Amino acid sequence: MIKDTLSQESMSDDVRLVASSDPTEPEATVLQVGPNVPATEVRQLYRQFRKAALESTARELRKQQYERIQTQVEILSIPIDNISVNDFLSQLKRGVVFTPNVDHLMKLQKDMDFVRAYSQADYRVCDSQVLMFASKFLGTPLKAKISGSDLFPMFCEHHRHNEAIKIFLMGGAEGVAALAMERINARIGRQIIVQAHSPSFGFEKDEAECERILEMIRQSPANVLVVGVGAPKQEKWIAKYRDQLPNIDIFLAVGAAIDFEAGNKPRAPELLSKLGLEWLYRLSTEPGRLWKRYLLDDFPFLWLVLKERFVRLRRRPASEDS
Repeated sequence: MIKDTLSQESMSDDVRLVASSDPTEPEATVLQVGPNVPATEVRQLYRQFRKAALESTARELRKQQYERIQTQVEILSIPIDNISVNDFLSQLKRGVVFTPNVDHLMKLQKDMDFVRAYSQADYRVCDSQVLMFASKFLGTPLKAKISGSDLFPMFCEHHRHNEAIKIFLMGGAEGVAALAMERINARIGRQIIVQAHSPSFGFEKDEAECERILEMIRQSPANVLVVGVGAPKQEKWIAKYRDQLPNIDIFLAVGAAIDFEAGNKPRAPELLSKLGLEWLYRLSTEPGRLWKRYLLDDFPFLWLVLKERFVRLRRRPASEDS
């Protein structure tokens, strides 16, 4: 591709291109010149070469971005990756993973800091059977539900024999993360979780404590950070501090998964989860903490999805006529 951009007339025995087979790595392509080529010609050839390399990279990035958009489903203007569990676990090598559910989508309607944090996510995978139903109702069904409470144990199981994966676990009340670490490592059969920490209540507002946590993570051998301190706190914390953790390749925001893994909280029966009633089970176990979220804050979701369905139906004839 790069060779085609340079005309044959401008090439000689003293000028050669050694091109990488990967168009996304222009720096791996070398322009070699002999001793008899004038400096002005070398500069001109280099400008042509550099332009071709940059154009090639831009085309590849546009292609990747287009393919990514094509595999996303929007619900209430939030793009969610439409991907199977196996494909997601196989693809996940680097990046920030958030798990949108009804509560997230409702908070994203009014919390701009949460919106900014969400914009930094590299993956957004469906955390709710209700969202699965909503995606079908809107005519763009999602392939799989990958909730944080399922993703965390599945990720550990997927990397059971991958010694390169080492996890720092952060979340839960005092002692909960340590208990979850002990149980998971026993189940996996190796020290996949290398360190665990339960931060104090309100830690995110204490810069000194956050710095101590960051230093713990940096000093650990971990390359994966699992955070379970509830939304939107966990997503905002990851977005704020991810650049200060160069040793971390993968960030997972997993909500109550750490409590579930420690046996600190019960999970909803599988049948209720499949029926989209996990929220009702959780409400029954923690009514004092969750009644406002589920009965007041999240209830308008049904109306907003219904409204979006009507908007899409009105748009369809116009797009078909054009």
